[in-house]
Amino acid sequence: MVKSAKRSLARRILILLLAVFLVPLAVRAALHAVEGGPRSWREADWSSTGSLPPAASHPEARVLILSGQTGGWKGVLSVHSWIVLKPVNAAEWRRYDVVGWGSPLRVNGWAPDGRWFGHRPTIVADIKGRDAEVLIPKIEAAIRNYRYNHAGDYRLWPGPNSNTFVASVLREVPDIGVALPPNAIGRDFRPGPYVGPSDSRTGVEANLWGALGVKLGWVEGIELDVLGLVAGLDIRNPAVKLPGFGRVGLDTLAAVAAPKH
Repeated sequence: MVKSAKRSLARRILILLLAVFLVPLAVRAALHAVEGGPRSWREADWSSTGSLPPAASHPEARVLILSGQTGGWKGVLSVHSWIVLKPVNAAEWRRYDVVGWGSPLRVNGWAPDGRWFGHRPTIVADIKGRDAEVLIPKIEAAIRNYRYNHAGDYRLWPGPNSNTFVASVLREVPDIGVALPPNAIGRDFRPGPYVGPSDSRTGVEANLWGALGVKLGWVEGIELDVLGLVAGLDIRNPAVKLPGFGRVGLDTLAAVAAPKH
């Protein structure tokens, strides 16, 4: 009887996990098929959304972490993330991305508030003024020290990829105080098994190369990572985290690009 009860419990847990991870992906894939979108890199719209003012008319320092849905069927699973900086009185915005061809790290390869594969970016962090001034030197140092910055280092799954790059900066500068979207596949990649503080230093994490892991933290919330797909709960700003959809909460549709100031 005890063995039968254990098998029944294990079966229910397995069914629950399959439902949590596979059902959202199936729904997201169906929506993606209906929505359509550009069929190739060349057909996609990479233009500015016009949401950031010219740097010259915006003297204060500013730091943005942005994220945009990727193209093709990869867009069912993941987003692409990048960093935008503007020191005090700087004449231009500086955008940092990591890509999968040539030298991975690109500076100003696209407009700072540009669409990614035709999709408007969403804000992960937007920090202004004195707080941004303090953070920018730390962020620039973390960018310079990014270890996977050589041709051939990029790997789509489980990483290191574009999201690994941004996550590594957040890890080096926890004062930024945000976590990448749960569907930023590659953000949890580490070169080996890891048990210790979460990226924001507000919780704990256990991780196997970004392919299997669990997190519990104030910034990260509660997360279970299976093969890079994340399900969980956002505690600080109540929401659920679903594979394919990312974070789904009352404020999900709030800001879709950086506001003009």
